Amino acid sequence: MLHLIWVLIIGAVIGSVAGWLTNRRGSMSWIANIIAGLIGSALGEHLLGFWGPVIAGMAIIPSIIGAVILVLIVSLVLKLLIK
Repeated sequence: MLHLIWVLIIGAVIGSVAGWLTNRRGSMSWIANIIAGLIGSALGEHLLGFWGPVIAGMAIIPSIIGAVILVLIVSLVLKLLIK
C-alpha cells in the first residue's frame, strides 16, 4: 500500500514538471498531473528505455520526457477538437 502512495506522489511530481515545462501548469489539476505522470512514465520508458535515476520504480528522465510528449499531444488534440 505504501508503494502505491509513493508511485502516485512521484507520478504527480512528474506530471507537474511536465506541465511546467510545457507551460500548461495552470490548466492541469492534481489528478491530471498524476495521470500524465503515470502514463507519461510508461510512454517514456517504452520509447527511451529504463535509464537514469529511478524512484518508486520509475526512471525519472525518460518519465518526464514521456509526460511532456503526452501533455503536448493531449493539448494539441484538445485544441483541434475545441475549434
